[in-house]
Amino acid sequence: MTIDILTHDQVAQFLKDNPEFFSHHAELLSQLNVPHPYGGQAISIGERQVVLLRDRARNLENKLKEFIQFAEENDSIGDKMHHLSLALMRARTLPAALESLYLSLTERFAIPHIALRVWSSHQVLPEFAPVSEDIRILSTGLAQPQCGHEAPREILTWFGEASGRLSSFALTPLKDEGVEGLLVMASEDAKRFYPEMGTLYLNWLGELTSAALSRFV
Repeated sequence: MTIDILTHDQVAQFLKDNPEFFSHHAELLSQLNVPHPYGGQAISIGERQVVLLRDRARNLENKLKEFIQFAEENDSIGDKMHHLSLALMRARTLPAALESLYLSLTERFAIPHIALRVWSSHQVLPEFAPVSEDIRILSTGLAQPQCGHEAPREILTWFGEASGRLSSFALTPLKDEGVEGLLVMASEDAKRFYPEMGTLYLNWLGELTSAALSRFV
């Protein structure tokens, strides 16, 4: 005589298809024991369900904490962008606009190294020094800011003696009426500007900078 043995999947499917099973056999809930997920002792199905619900609650709590943290970070960045916008709007000269930009980025955003080049206008300022055609092509080809751990050699020279210590970069193109250029932010921290990071605020920063400079160039 052959005895058919049900598989785990068949048992699980049976219980799914017959939710009233334990209603007719309620005594089994206290008689059946299962291994504790975090220990060797056996516990009842009811206790195991409590453990499962606690784990789910803990996971939901952790996700909620992450959402709150992201919201607080976004609020903080939004506040910094607001102050930067006001500072750029209040600038009455090109040097004042550049000073406001650098001051906001270094003090509010804690970005240690900043380099700016604009090639659509001729001004007697370091930010308007000539750049190669390769850099122009690179900037024109950027549909959005680009973050990563490497930068072209020419861009590294913009940072002077600090270039050898830099480990991450954010390249933000400047494109506005009368303005073509590139804003580059850099850090010794390799995790500051990483390839997968979001670029929404960097894109806004590029637009703000371009609009501010367009008033003077």
